[in-house]
Parts: sequence; structure tokens; C-alpha cells
Amino acid sequence: MSIVKDFSHTFEMTLKEDLMQSPLVSIALCTYNGAVYLTQQLDTLVNQTYPNIEIIVVDDRSADDTYNILTIYAAKYPQFKIYQNEQNLGFVKNFECAVTLCNGELIALCDQDDLWHPEKIALQVANIGDSILIYHDSEFIQEDGSSMNKKMSDVVNFYRGDNPLTFLFFNCVSGHSIMMRRELLADALPLNKEHFHDWWLAYVAANIGKIDFIPQCLVQYRQHEKSDTNILGLERKADNYKFSSIHKLERITNWLAGCAAFPKNRTSKLINAFYKASAKRLKRGITFNLSRLMFKYRDAIFYIRKKSTLSKLNHIYKQIWGVGAKRLIDKN
Repeated sequence: MSIVKDFSHTFEMTLKEDLMQSPLVSIALCTYNGAVYLTQQLDTLVNQTYPNIEIIVVDDRSADDTYNILTIYAAKYPQFKIYQNEQNLGFVKNFECAVTLCNGELIALCDQDDLWHPEKIALQVANIGDSILIYHDSEFIQEDGSSMNKKMSDVVNFYRGDNPLTFLFFNCVSGHSIMMRRELLADALPLNKEHFHDWWLAYVAANIGKIDFIPQCLVQYRQHEKSDTNILGLERKADNYKFSSIHKLERITNWLAGCAAFPKNRTSKLINAFYKASAKRLKRGITFNLSRLMFKYRDAIFYIRKKSTLSKLNHIYKQIWGVGAKRLIDKN
């Protein structure tokens, strides 16, 4: 009997030591009317091999069975902590709410409709090193879970390093793949609901630290009608309108304004020059300022894009057109 007790005590001590050596990882999961796929995702979270996890779930006033599903899991698994907003905050602000509730030294972002590899957290913790953010490759799957035989790395080039210019116009860091150090939040928050939160986190991380990635697919990334992003550009019934070229110009100028206003830019004068050059397009028919800058820094600017040199040069050329010219283009 004493041998059994001694073994039990030794096992408990070993487990406690392992937990102490393993930093707490908070999984920040945001939900909204996601009952269809939620159970499948939650099963992949509770089956993570990493031993020290808390799962922070913030529901954005779902009208389906989402919250009920969450309460069932919370009753069964003590690592779950569930919250529900008093009013709908929207996708980006809901993520902001979720990460502020996290207690972990490391925070992993999670969508409600994907499937995680069981060693996703363990591998990210093991590989983050001195980086402030680490992400990974993902496999695209159909709505029914079948493979699309395509990876995120087939669509974009992955970047590791500390050059924020790489994220000025394009992004390769998907939210579901992010694990970040808690310290990143001090500079990244508050989030602007008009910007993609994962893109902003990547931009800030490249300014105040460095970014790394794992080439392995650690998430099956589900593509369906209600996905918040459509990186593959699939035709959807829900896409009942497209942004006008002027609206796109305004959006990128607003994004660059946010980047220029970031107080810890590595190259604040250069970032500000990009913003001013883009802003001029809102007032003129033709301007060459932005095209000149993009051409000069094209290696960093276009690193993420899997496009030919000719395609990149064509993209640069198109930046000469301002609002006046775009009105004519849209009209015709």
C-alpha cells in the first residue's frame, strides 16, 4: 500500500514540476453562431499534448446553440473559462476582449471552425525561442472537412525576421496560426476594428521584436460561406458586392495611417512617407510618389506575394492612379 502511495506522490510531484517548467499557454477562442463546427474544434483543443493550457472563450452574443455547447465543455474540462459579451462587439473587438482575459505568458489565437493538430501548442512553445510571435503553415479543407490539397504556403511566401516593411501592404500571418508573447499586447492594443487583427499583430511584432514560423501544417483551415476571411478568393453567395477601387484606396490609406501612427516604428520616417504618398492619391488624379517608393523597396514590400516580377511591376504601376482617375475607371 505504501509503495502505491509513494508512486502516486512521485507522479504528482513530477507532474507539478513539468507544469512549472511549461509556461502557461492561453488559447483565446472567439465564437459567434458557430455551433455547426464548434464541437469538432473544441475536441482538438482539449486533446492538445501540451500540459499547461487554459482556454479562454468569449462568445459574441450567439443566437444558435454555441453558448450551450461551450457550457457543456466548461463543465467537463476545468481549463475552460467562458464569457459572453453583453452586446455584439464584432470580430476584431471580440478578439481584443478575449486576449485581455488571458493569463498565460504565451497566447494562441483560435477560430471556431478549424481543426488543430494535437501538437500545435507544444511545437509552437518549443520553437518560439526569442521571437515575440510565431506562426505556422495550414492546410485548407472544404466545409465537410475534406482536404482541398492546398496549403497556405502555396498562396503566400512565409516571412521570418524583423522588417515591418514586409507587412506594409501584404500579410502572411493568419490569426489561427498565431502564438505570441503576452508582452506584444502592450503595444498592439487597442485593436482597430477596421483592420485585420492578425495583420496588425504581425506588423507590430516586426517592429518591436522578431517573427518566426513553423513550416508544418498545424491547423486544418476550413473554408466555407460564413468564414470571416477568403484568402483563396472563392466565389461565395454571401459576396453580394465588391469594394470599389476608390474604397480599396481609402482602406489601404487608413491602414497606412495606422501604421505611421504606431509610436515604435523601426523606420518611422519611411513609414510616414508611404502613408503621405498614399494619401495624395485621395486628392489627385495621378501621382507617382507611391509607385516610386514601392519600386525602391520592392524586395521587402513584395516578399510575401507569390507573383512574377512582371506582375509586381504592374502592381507598382497601378499605384499612380488617384481618386480622380479611379472614378473614371469605375464609371467605365
